[in-house]
Amino acid sequence: MSAKTYEVRTYGCQMNVHDSERLSGLLEGAGYVRAPEGSDGDADVVVFNTCAVRENADNKLYGNLGRLAPMKTRRPGMQIAVGGCLAQKDRDTIVTRAPWVDVVFGTHNIGKLPVLLERARVQEEAQVEIAESLEAFPSTLPTRRESAYAAWVSISVGCNNTCTFCIVPALRGKEKDRRPGDILAEIEALVAEGVSEITLLGQNVNAYGSDIGDREAFSKLLRACGAIEGLERVRFTSPHPRDFTDDVIAAMAETPNVMPQLHMPLQSGSDTILKAMRRSYRQDRYLGIIDKVRAAIPHAAISTDIIVGFPGETEEDFEQTLRVVREARFAQAFTFQYSKRPGTPAAEMEGQIPKEVVQERYMRLSALQEEISWEENKTQVGRTLEVMVAEGEGRKDGATHRLSGRAPDNRLVHFTKPDEEVRPGDVVTVEITYAAPHHLLAEGPTRKVRRTRAGDAWDRRNATEAAKPAGVLLGLPTVGVPAPLPAVTGGCSVE
Repeated sequence: MSAKTYEVRTYGCQMNVHDSERLSGLLEGAGYVRAPEGSDGDADVVVFNTCAVRENADNKLYGNLGRLAPMKTRRPGMQIAVGGCLAQKDRDTIVTRAPWVDVVFGTHNIGKLPVLLERARVQEEAQVEIAESLEAFPSTLPTRRESAYAAWVSISVGCNNTCTFCIVPALRGKEKDRRPGDILAEIEALVAEGVSEITLLGQNVNAYGSDIGDREAFSKLLRACGAIEGLERVRFTSPHPRDFTDDVIAAMAETPNVMPQLHMPLQSGSDTILKAMRRSYRQDRYLGIIDKVRAAIPHAAISTDIIVGFPGETEEDFEQTLRVVREARFAQAFTFQYSKRPGTPAAEMEGQIPKEVVQERYMRLSALQEEISWEENKTQVGRTLEVMVAEGEGRKDGATHRLSGRAPDNRLVHFTKPDEEVRPGDVVTVEITYAAPHHLLAEGPTRKVRRTRAGDAWDRRNATEAAKPAGVLLGLPTVGVPAPLPAVTGGCSVE
């Protein structure tokens, strides 16, 4: 008998991506199989894992739900579930506006999804269950990871900050830390499966330890990761400048497998705007951290998030942001035009900036950062780098006869495909010959190919997937992990 199929649609930050891996694992553990790529809602269960930080997040959700309504009418037994931050916020509103939805669940009880689906099926009515506090740490749940060689590892959930532009703490709650031993045990299990790169994940990752009473817990965790044999690359996202202490910088510099990369949100270069945002640092503090990181790790690539047009932002305030960008020389910046997030203090502030002004400032900032990114990438030309081969990072690889991967500092590198077989997770040594604003090229021959346990894991996963008859469940999901991603905004930012 064919198993029922599922599709999970994910919106928002890395935390949601990680939660969706858990949702997929839960569904596969309950007997579902993933619908084929491009199913576009043609599945027995469609799950929306939502984000609430965008102003039009609810319109986007209800538009997508509306498109599924006729499909559900034509497909008896089909179920639709809505989870994530928007579900935590809107609760009963979702089934009022979209009565064809079967299940609504919150950020604290994703583990209940299979039970709620079954209850909705038996009782033939929508199930809305929103827990007010965390029921089980997400990493204790089954997982259907997307990659065999790189993994998210959640070290905390929730956030103790009160940034005026962000609704995430209200929806995910106060910070709750995992025990260090549990985190390290998960990493060791992943490495045993072939994973060679992990990204430590938290809403405010370097505040780790505040819940367990150890202010140096995060730096200790980084150093402990350095002792795990077979773990080649360690990254983390996203830290907060307030909690970025010297012991963390020392741990980054002194732990060989912690990569020379830092994604640290700036949000604004103006002290006045930072105060209005309730960001507990100022321009000098931020730039001081950058200086210390570069002194300890000269080749570190630093990226950031910036909001343009926050309420009350003057031209002088914006010029302060440009000043920080010029001085910090970010390898990459994720820039966003401010838009109201319902339920946040900033949405009610006076001094909302006209859209045309925000757009003009955004274009100026983008042009400046593009110029800096290109200049910084040009400094990489002539360097010999170890690149971990990635899957799906180079959209034109087939046409250009290239492969793609990530350098230690997370820069995207396209390189000439060698004659010998190279698998995702393997490591190649190449010389950079050309730089563009958003990627590097290595056009010469590959100097070295190192086959890895991570590449072996990729081989095993592909063989297992190829052996599965379509529509038949073959047991519990494989432990693997999501492919390495470019630095993107953290859970408390605007993505």
